[in-house]
Amino acid sequence: MCGIAGFSGARSRTEDARSELETMIHTLHHRGPDGYGYHVGPGIGLAHARLSIIDLVTGEQPIHNERGDVWTVFNGEIFNYVELRAGLVARGHRFYTQSDTEVIVHLYDRYGDRFVDHLNGQFSIALWDGRRRRLVLARDRAGIRPLFHTRARGRTWFASEIKALLAVLPECATLHANGLVEALTYWAPVDPETLFEGIHSLPPGHLLAIEEDGRETLTRYWDWTFPVAGTPSPFASVEQATEELKALLIDAVRLQLRADVPVGAYLSGGLDSSGIVAMIRGFTQTPVRTFSVAFADAEFDESEHQQAMVRHLGTDHTTLHCTREQIGAAFPRLIRHAETPVLRTAPVPMMLLSQRVREEGYKVVLTGEGADEVFGGYDIFKEAKVRRFWARQPESTLRPKLLGRLYGYLENSPVRNPAFAQSFFGQGLEHINRPIFAHVPRWTTSQRALNFLSSDMRASIGPRNALDWYEQHLPAGIMSWSPLARDQYVEAKSLLAGYLLAAQGDRVAAANSVEGRVPYLDHRVIEFGNRLPPNLKIRGLTEKYLLRRALADLLPADIVTRTKQPYRSPDSQSFFVDGQALDYVTDLLSSERIRKAGYFDAASVGRLLDKCRAGKATGFADNQAFVGILSTMLLDEAFLRRS
Repeated sequence: MCGIAGFSGARSRTEDARSELETMIHTLHHRGPDGYGYHVGPGIGLAHARLSIIDLVTGEQPIHNERGDVWTVFNGEIFNYVELRAGLVARGHRFYTQSDTEVIVHLYDRYGDRFVDHLNGQFSIALWDGRRRRLVLARDRAGIRPLFHTRARGRTWFASEIKALLAVLPECATLHANGLVEALTYWAPVDPETLFEGIHSLPPGHLLAIEEDGRETLTRYWDWTFPVAGTPSPFASVEQATEELKALLIDAVRLQLRADVPVGAYLSGGLDSSGIVAMIRGFTQTPVRTFSVAFADAEFDESEHQQAMVRHLGTDHTTLHCTREQIGAAFPRLIRHAETPVLRTAPVPMMLLSQRVREEGYKVVLTGEGADEVFGGYDIFKEAKVRRFWARQPESTLRPKLLGRLYGYLENSPVRNPAFAQSFFGQGLEHINRPIFAHVPRWTTSQRALNFLSSDMRASIGPRNALDWYEQHLPAGIMSWSPLARDQYVEAKSLLAGYLLAAQGDRVAAANSVEGRVPYLDHRVIEFGNRLPPNLKIRGLTEKYLLRRALADLLPADIVTRTKQPYRSPDSQSFFVDGQALDYVTDLLSSERIRKAGYFDAASVGRLLDKCRAGKATGFADNQAFVGILSTMLLDEAFLRRS
């Protein structure tokens, strides 16, 4: 975990370029508090804020090749750098550090833009080729590390976070209306869009090359891909697939433990994080230090399962007890780091947990993120399976009753009232042959927040069908995949990359100078999971079937068989104490502030505020709208307001 920033293009005096780089990189001090590094040359400026994890002595960036004509700064880790370095040395390359960063410049010398194919890691990279005077930006396959860029003042500018760009380009602090609509519908702006006009996110698995004359070439070098539906399984037996998966996961964990500082792990009490900790314990020599978050609200709390795993594995463990009051108080800080609206408060406890991790002396934690997307773990996948079964006989009253086996962890579950469940999950059955079928109920719920937009905002965005628009961004051959594969792809590209790895992942860890690592998103694990036939992911209505088999001999039976409970936290109720809104909530959602910002209708927001104050916002739609509106107003306060 580090921060990078820089520019290429129009030249300026060296002292001016250095000043601009310092302004940018100092905004990213939280990402890299261990030191700054700079490179300034004709047409290029690179800056780096370091969180020292590998090669603590000689690993300062920027780093160059033997000739000094290729330079790089990067954020993240290259986990297979040891093997890459050995191969490059054997081919005559000379290294001057022990860092993982240096393999990047040598791989580029040897393979050009295809250097990314050789990297196993989570990264955002900026590389300057001085011979060809070209800038190369690259982002890891799953989108674990962020990278933003824009064109302004005759230059291409880039940074790990948007705030670094705004520090030198205040004219870019303008809301992008379509980005807001996407965030309130799909939970995050759809790459390459952001909340800021003219500022773009480099999509996961992409490389952007900017030539000396300003020409840009955006290349997708990797993507989630799946076999054509009905393709025979590549595995001779379930036993073979189980053993291959277990070996692959152990290797992914082993690689991601590489560090010159202590490494910890998050422990939620579910299958995924418990499996990571069990593999650390059983197959490496790394001491196991674990961290978890607990809630007073029983609906969200998993501490019983967490403590059972602590006893089973004998870990040195820390639990953060998170209250509604803490969530409400820390929410503005979350939005300053996330730089986008969020529809839930769940990132806040993770931000507070990473703060505790740092206070305990740890810079690195392994997490269980990604297993649900790779192996079919979410209720949305099982829900879609039931809804497809139902859609074949839409008049059936028995088939939708299968939905009653889902969402048991929700206090106000939509399946508890059969009539409501049939109405709610019956939305979009006519879309059964569309790739976005599984996500229709979720997006229909979240985009109700758009009902609160002001008339001026509605006019600026014009008409747009959320389903049609999103499908334009999907692969041409997606309908040849199995229904589950289609669901997984949309989930990986929307919720995972846009929200979970960003607002709930990178940003909340980086806020406290902590690096999160995600072994389930090793690209080899993703590719393995994508080759699995659907019945090895969801068997009947049992999710993550093969993963459960692979971890069965490492975990207690009740953890292996436990139904998935997604991580959540209290939403609108976190912003009220004894029926009174927190001071900043009252201010930001006042009629005057809402009208001045111009994004939302003041009267509609006032009615929603009253409903939440009275504790009557029990459904997803109201809670998500409230949190989305409040977070948008916090963004306005932090980045968009002009004096």
